Amino acid sequence: MLRTRSAARPLSLADRDEALDVCARDLPSGVFVAARILEGVRAGSLSSVLGHRTDGELTSLCWASANVVPVATTEESRGPFADRVRRWRGRCASVFGPRAEVEDLWRHLEPFWGPARAVREHQPLLVADDLPSRRGVPLDPRVRPARPGEVDLVLPAAEHMFTAEIGYPPYRGSDRGYRSSLVSLAARGHTYVVIEGGEVVFKTDIGSLALGCAQLQGVWVAPRLRGRGLAVPMLASVVEQVMVGPAPLVTLYVNDYNTAARATYEHIGFREVGEFSTVLL
Repeated sequence: MLRTRSAARPLSLADRDEALDVCARDLPSGVFVAARILEGVRAGSLSSVLGHRTDGELTSLCWASANVVPVATTEESRGPFADRVRRWRGRCASVFGPRAEVEDLWRHLEPFWGPARAVREHQPLLVADDLPSRRGVPLDPRVRPARPGEVDLVLPAAEHMFTAEIGYPPYRGSDRGYRSSLVSLAARGHTYVVIEGGEVVFKTDIGSLALGCAQLQGVWVAPRLRGRGLAVPMLASVVEQVMVGPAPLVTLYVNDYNTAARATYEHIGFREVGEFSTVLL
């Protein structure tokens, strides 16, 4: 039988189960898009998820919105995905995901979108699937989910973390949109904090949650408290609460040059299972 090639196309709600199956093949790599699929189902549309079929089977995905994120893409599918999204340069802030996929996808996009503002080529993808307490890691009892009414306390920490990590502030002018996203995270119980004297001194978020896997993002400790070994029990408490709650598998990715963070994650029980890259636009 001849193999057929179909162009990338937006998915419909009828593609939900197939698309989630593609994400589940490598869940730590696919959880971001799996979470967006579930959010899209609740909103009634999967139009931001592109799919590529071979012989009628859905084999590759690409999330295309504020970020471009490939899942299980191949040489056969990355060209059609790039052709589909290259006209959207003004909408997109980054391309991220498994390193080999991102590098090849960016090869297709760079002539139209380049140059990149920054490329973070080597970002170890980590997972933890054992309770930190079982490993004898101490837990900070002060760590808890933030409340929606505490967004004014969370905002300075979130803004500081974003600016230090990405290189520019998370908003220009009004903070209304950014504040709304923080309220949404807190309302779902997805932001964890330590508050001392009316100030957030530790924060991290569940950025994506799907299929029993949670991806953490925005791990932040107040600068004046860094270097004291506080991050290990704080983050260990988050991982413990997530594992006994919404997701037994916890994942994150980290810049290879962030040696302090990598040591913290290893102490808690994270291990490397892959490699991401991020192209910042």
